[in-house]
Amino acid sequence: MKLKLIGRFISILLIITALFLIVPLAFSFYYKDGASTGFIITILLNVSVGLFGFVLTRNPPRSLSRKEGFILVVLSWVVVSIFGSIPYVIIGNLSFTDAFFETMSGFTTTGASILKDIEAMPKSLLFWRSLTHWLGGMGIVVLAVAILPMLGIGGIKLIKAEAPGPSVEKISPRITETAKYLWFAYILLSGIETILLLIGGMDLFDALTHTFGTMATGGFSPKNSSVAYFHSAYIDWVITLFMFIAGANFSIHFKVITGRFSSLKDEEFLAYSAIVIIAILLVSLDNLATYKDFLNSLRFSAFQVVSIITTTGYATADYEKWHSLSKVILFILMFIGGCAGSTGGSIKVIRIYTLLKQAVNELKYNIHPKGVFSLTINGQTIRKNIVYSIAGFFFLYIATFFVVALLVSVFGVDLLTSLSASAATLGNIGPGFGGIGPTDNYAWLPSPAKWVLSFAMLSGRLEIYTVFVLFTPAFWKK
Repeated sequence: MKLKLIGRFISILLIITALFLIVPLAFSFYYKDGASTGFIITILLNVSVGLFGFVLTRNPPRSLSRKEGFILVVLSWVVVSIFGSIPYVIIGNLSFTDAFFETMSGFTTTGASILKDIEAMPKSLLFWRSLTHWLGGMGIVVLAVAILPMLGIGGIKLIKAEAPGPSVEKISPRITETAKYLWFAYILLSGIETILLLIGGMDLFDALTHTFGTMATGGFSPKNSSVAYFHSAYIDWVITLFMFIAGANFSIHFKVITGRFSSLKDEEFLAYSAIVIIAILLVSLDNLATYKDFLNSLRFSAFQVVSIITTTGYATADYEKWHSLSKVILFILMFIGGCAGSTGGSIKVIRIYTLLKQAVNELKYNIHPKGVFSLTINGQTIRKNIVYSIAGFFFLYIATFFVVALLVSVFGVDLLTSLSASAATLGNIGPGFGGIGPTDNYAWLPSPAKWVLSFAMLSGRLEIYTVFVLFTPAFWKK
């Protein structure tokens, strides 16, 4: 085990985290909210531990095995979440359990919150809360690979370990260049949305924090009533559009930005678009009696449908008061998620699309036992081992969903809330139904349940395999 390389990488991540903490520190000085001391202490702790680790791991090996990539990625997310939770403890007076839950929720772009009165918190702390979304959205390891050319060797192993699904497409022959291109598209789209929100009347603080939550499909808002606070159709539609964009594969965004519009014919993107359009129409028609006007119903329905399928979790309406059909559709969307290679969570459209095509082939086999039916996506034949991998992921995801719900229920949480909390954290969605609906939060849950759900958030963000493989005996054998 190359402990020196693992230690050096995590040390560098802590230093990078400290650099980003300077931004909320600057906001604290600007707003004079009394949180500056807490951020200074956090920055010093991150830098001190980071530099100590950096010195201690001189001359690390350059190569990285796939096994070490898994360990490094999981450790990176856990360690950064631990150190990132320090401002909540010092400034927000939260327990470590609540602080870790909020930070893990931020970095994994889940958006599940334990804050009862969000607007009572210092603005700089709320900015850090939203910034954790934005950093975690594209991936903290992808960020490190993008800005550290020295990690070019083994970089693809790290990125694949962080997002192990059928989602890593090398836009450039060099993985460091691919990471940079993805971040370029991410930053550009974030800048465009921020400007559009400023035009809509938001101040810079609100525009940035809501952009971070949108592009990362995280959903943390500095307002108690989320996006509903603004009562603006313009803002609702801008955020709906960018949530939809964030739910699509970022390699497609980069290709479109560089003029390769043919990438919009990608089968997964077309399936994703079809699901969104159909769901919006069904929910809009179902809500027509509630909102009286179709355009009004379309506005609120579209926002919530896109928010849930992209696993963003923003809210402009209390969807628990909607009709049963709308609520069932939203619950189903919680298990679909965005496209592979997006900042969205859950199972992902490509996996469901692949399994659906395979199911159709199986039906054909039953009719024509001697027939040969190949599974193709975007003109490429999909190998059986990929289908088996996706089927395995699907089983593990559903099994984890039930196990997490069972564990949460052990602590006295009701059935609907247990199932909903499991789906919402494993899918990195945030709000759900029951006691954690759009007008509620996770603060009332027992501490052990919060740790279980924190594990679910991490497992969902790293797409099950990366975390679960560490618990297999075969992984630790030489």
